Amino acid sequence: MSDSKFPKMLDYEQLKQQFAELDQQDQLTSSAQRPADSNDEIVDFSSEKLQYEQDRALSFDQNKTEYQRPLLTGSRLRSYAFAVLTRKEYSKVDLIEKLSLYAQNREEVLTLVDELAQENYQSDQRVAEMTLRSQMRKGKGPNRIKLALRSKHLDKTLVQEDMREIDWYEQAYQLKVKKYGTDVAKEPKLKAKQIRFLQYRGFEMDAIMKAISRKIDDD
Repeated sequence: MSDSKFPKMLDYEQLKQQFAELDQQDQLTSSAQRPADSNDEIVDFSSEKLQYEQDRALSFDQNKTEYQRPLLTGSRLRSYAFAVLTRKEYSKVDLIEKLSLYAQNREEVLTLVDELAQENYQSDQRVAEMTLRSQMRKGKGPNRIKLALRSKHLDKTLVQEDMREIDWYEQAYQLKVKKYGTDVAKEPKLKAKQIRFLQYRGFEMDAIMKAISRKIDDD
């Protein structure tokens, strides 16, 4: 190639202007040559191009080979289990389901989780106690706590003794004061609103009625 035939520097703005002028001339020429009463159809190439691109993309998706991660087993599965438990506490059931997503053999997962539980790396008791404390910090009553335990596939008996020692009436009262103040509601609508609020939080009706009826003098 000679430098004269292929210059190193091109004036792109000038070229763009030239091509724009040529396009305008072609449009004027084609419109001038077409008769005024011409009924020729105007072909919409943009829609044909769009359909072509869609067909091409579909063909590519059908033909491409998806990469599949190799399933874990042995020491690699064990290392992954430790990594999972380092980040978060899991109930036994949830840990089995988590590891089974990446394991080659579910039976190996069951054996591994049993071993981890025996060595106290995994503990349903620990997860249940953490769940109880977390729910109480959020102002949840016993019914909502039981639901939270069930969602983690934990038996409520794991924290049954702890829950018996909690003064749920006091918990409901403190939540009511935080939301509505210390005044005892006299209007039926406001009283019903407070009842619904505490019911939604998971408190029993007995604790709710005591909480919304409690006066400052009763302290």
